[in-house]
Amino acid sequence: MNASASTSFRPDIEGLRAIAVGGVVAFHFGMSDLPGGFIGVDIFFVISGYLITRHLMQEIGRSGTVDLWRFYGRRARRLLPASLLVIVATLVAGYFILAPSEQQLYAKGALFASSYVINLWLLRWSFDYFAADTANNPFLHFWSLSVEEQFYLLWPAFLLLVVRFRPGEKGIALFLAVAAVASFAACAWMTAVSQPWAFYFSPLRAWEFAVGGLVSLAVAERWAAGFRFSPVIGWAGIGLIATAYLTVSETDPFPGLIALMPVAGTAMLLLSGARRSVAAPAALLSLPPFQWTGKLSYSLYLWHWPVIVFATILVPDLSFGGRLVCLAATIALSMLSYHFVENPVRLNGWLSTSSARSLGLAALLTSLGVTLSYGSSQLAARGLDRDQRFIMESAARSSAARELNAGCVLERERVVPHPCVLGSDNSDRTIVLFGDSHADHWSTPLAGIARERGFKLVTYMKSSCPAANVEAWNVVMAREYAECDEWRQRALAEIASLKPDLVVVSQYSYSYVDNRVNDTLEHTVDRRSWADGIRGSVEKLRRSGSEVVLLRGVPVHKSYLDKCVARALWQGRSPSVCDTPRNEAVDERVYETEQAAIAGLTGVRYVDLTGLFCDQATCPAMIDGKLAFRDRHHIATPFAASLAAPLEGALFGEQVAAQTEGRHAP
Repeated sequence: MNASASTSFRPDIEGLRAIAVGGVVAFHFGMSDLPGGFIGVDIFFVISGYLITRHLMQEIGRSGTVDLWRFYGRRARRLLPASLLVIVATLVAGYFILAPSEQQLYAKGALFASSYVINLWLLRWSFDYFAADTANNPFLHFWSLSVEEQFYLLWPAFLLLVVRFRPGEKGIALFLAVAAVASFAACAWMTAVSQPWAFYFSPLRAWEFAVGGLVSLAVAERWAAGFRFSPVIGWAGIGLIATAYLTVSETDPFPGLIALMPVAGTAMLLLSGARRSVAAPAALLSLPPFQWTGKLSYSLYLWHWPVIVFATILVPDLSFGGRLVCLAATIALSMLSYHFVENPVRLNGWLSTSSARSLGLAALLTSLGVTLSYGSSQLAARGLDRDQRFIMESAARSSAARELNAGCVLERERVVPHPCVLGSDNSDRTIVLFGDSHADHWSTPLAGIARERGFKLVTYMKSSCPAANVEAWNVVMAREYAECDEWRQRALAEIASLKPDLVVVSQYSYSYVDNRVNDTLEHTVDRRSWADGIRGSVEKLRRSGSEVVLLRGVPVHKSYLDKCVARALWQGRSPSVCDTPRNEAVDERVYETEQAAIAGLTGVRYVDLTGLFCDQATCPAMIDGKLAFRDRHHIATPFAASLAAPLEGALFGEQVAAQTEGRHAP
């Protein structure tokens, strides 16, 4: 058939929603080989841009304007009741599953989700290297809803402003194209410079909505309806989406240029639907399974994330069968909320006939969400007992260097070294601490040693930057970490000019080199390159005549110990449930590689303090009544302070004062 599609319901768009939510759920549930499933969110953005622009332009065509209050009321009825239900249910479930400290933190997420700005909260959070683990935030997925809601708030005014210039159909298309290109250019640039801004900041995602708006315009649909090969365009669009699902991964610099694949693919599918044809993808997308999933897509998106987050907290090694149970629970919850909350409120005649009533409901639901979130935070604060507060304080306490100045651990974007001086400022004997945030956790006991022995301690540290001369990849920036390379060379030159008596080198080896502990990392160097990088940096340090001590990396736990132990205490279990078997926390091959790297170098020693954290079988979460690590691999500051004596003995060749025996009792 060659007739253009009607302006009524399009089943192919419902099917496209099914593809979008299917990718997101499969990715988060780990149930398929879809490393790019998360780009389903970008498909949703394009669909929203298409539908909202189409609706608004049709209203403008009929009346010359837009009834903003009616528009906002319709959006409120559609989105807010189901989202509030999920927020409240998640807060209630979190009370029984999460530790009070986590409840306090994530209640903030609920508050920002209720007020439609959680994307901005997460943006700020993403720049804090020492922030809590975001993967366990049950409200994390609300970021995309906040971006959409911000779009709904501003887009009608933008279209009205464009129409005021009376540019005609092609002129309106030009305005939208310019907006899309400007937003995309800024997004692509920011992805390379500061990826979290490109990911979370709604103006830098506006191009995806604008692309959807472009293909919704009558001029575009008329062209597509009359174009003989529109079905081919649609199948090519499916090919682009499938390619993105199969080839993009979360470690890629996204959104940026890579996001063109799913966005262009979605736009092509939407265009192809303007020409009715049995050869078009619309026939496939109109099949019942796609239609059923598409109708539930909003509820599925809302429920799937808290379900899988709580399930993996309760059962860390969740099996495939367990994930299938989670999927079934997600579908059941989605069906209930769709049939008893989402649809009844959206189609309610009393509400839909009055914008004031709809907006009143929006105000009520927003206020209720904010109030309940704040109340949840206050309730959690009252639930903290002495032991849980001790865990919180241990995890939150800054190292000696960061307590002096947070800038002692240089931020990712900075390249000029920022040395910090601890210990005895006027001493003519100097120790330098050099490395990344793993060097930082040793600054606490080293500062005490320096004061006792009358040394001056000077730190050269940069977040996520190895002391070894290797090309690093920054996961947050999603690109090669050129700033690290430049900082390292500058820092090595400055350290050489100081001619220190001793340089202590510490780094998070398991983040940079192939290993069995962090085996999910994609951008690591092989062990030969790692050895060469270590030797290169150490040789440069030795040229100034300084003695060099390379500290072996600390073990890496399977769980965030601060959260795991706090949950165990809240649930009345032993903190030992958070212990990690030694063979899962330590990779001896890395140890052997690093030892071999400095073999034959005079004035260089390799110090292994693993015995302070693990016995032959286990790396305990609590040692001598102290939390060992504040997350998975950064030593908790109170425990680090207790390691001054054994560290001093190891550095200065004296008897190590503490062993691991008797350290396992909480």
